[in-house]
Amino acid sequence: MAIRSHLIPDERATMPGRGAWVHPTDECVDAAIRRRAFVRALRVSGPLDPQTLMNTLQRNG
Repeated sequence: MAIRSHLIPDERATMPGRGAWVHPTDECVDAAIRRRAFVRALRVSGPLDPQTLMNTLQRNG
């Protein structure tokens, strides 16, 4: 069973650990997901679940 890490937006830039910056637009986030840019920037080996990030973008619209 694979464990999926979640992409969580840090709107206040206060969370510990490594982060990745992306324009808060659907186009930029979609491109970053498609190109696996988050996986490379965050230096993770497994898949990332972008649902939380996408929900935040839609809510802040």
